Amino acid sequence: MLGHLSFGVNDLDRAAVFYDRILAPLGFVRVWSNPSGVGFGPKGGGDKLALFSKPHLAAAPGPGFHLAFNAPSREAVDAFHAAAVNAGGTDCGAPGLRPQYSATYYAAFVIDLDGYKLEAVYQ
Repeated sequence: MLGHLSFGVNDLDRAAVFYDRILAPLGFVRVWSNPSGVGFGPKGGGDKLALFSKPHLAAAPGPGFHLAFNAPSREAVDAFHAAAVNAGGTDCGAPGLRPQYSATYYAAFVIDLDGYKLEAVYQ
C-alpha cells in the first residue's frame, strides 16, 4: 500500500547514524544520501524511509502515530530494541509477545531522537 514514508529530523547526521544502527538488524541499509537527506531500504533497492533535514522545524506526530518495521525474526526485534536504546533512543515497550494483537505478534517499541515512535515486529 505505501511506497515510502518521509520524516523531518532536527539533526540529519545524528538521525542518519541512529537509523543506520537500528535498521541494520532488520536487514535495511542506507540506500542514498545527500546533504539534505538520507534514504533507507533493502540493500540494492529503493528507499522505504527517507529522513530530511528540518532543523528546528521537525516535530513528531501526536499520539496514535507510529511506524512499524517488519523484522525477519524475534532476535532481530531484540537487536533493533537494544540498538535503539544504546544509540540514545527511549524504550517504549521491551521486546516480547503482544497477545492483545495476536498469539504470534512479537514486537518492541522505541522513541527515536526526534520523538517518532517506532516499532519492530515479527509475526
